[in-house]
Amino acid sequence: MKLRTAGLAALAMTLATPAASENTDPMRFFEGRTESVGMIKLAMKKPFRSRAIGKGQIMPDGSLSLVQRVEDQGEQPRERRWHMRKVGPGRYTGTMSEARGPVTVEEVDGRYRFQFRMDGSVAVEQWLIPAPDGRSAKSKIIIRKYGIRVGGSDSLIRKLD
Repeated sequence: MKLRTAGLAALAMTLATPAASENTDPMRFFEGRTESVGMIKLAMKKPFRSRAIGKGQIMPDGSLSLVQRVEDQGEQPRERRWHMRKVGPGRYTGTMSEARGPVTVEEVDGRYRFQFRMDGSVAVEQWLIPAPDGRSAKSKIIIRKYGIRVGGSDSLIRKLD
């Protein structure tokens, strides 16, 4: 089972923003350069380090376009692309190049829950927890296959600009 989840933590950070933020658009967290660093743990595999460097741009229609260079330990770097837009209060939807179908995001008590599917009956749930500094967020990912937990990731995302 080959899961390309190592950078998902970086992507999920796409909507992170400080919980104490008053009237800030959470997608702006990913505008400019960001970095995500964490560990990926998958069943039957040795844990490995993952790093993603992102460059995000707010488009004229208000959506976010994010391109990440994903560097998973022991693999060749690859590119991941996200395109996200707001669809209602605390709700976002979009696409990610490694997802099959839509990526949905909802704000829950100042945190952001991402949900999407990947090849091989893999479901991903990611929680982004913005830090009070407004420049970083924690990410926790749970990976399930056929409904059974098969992996996860903990990472830190921070703004570089």
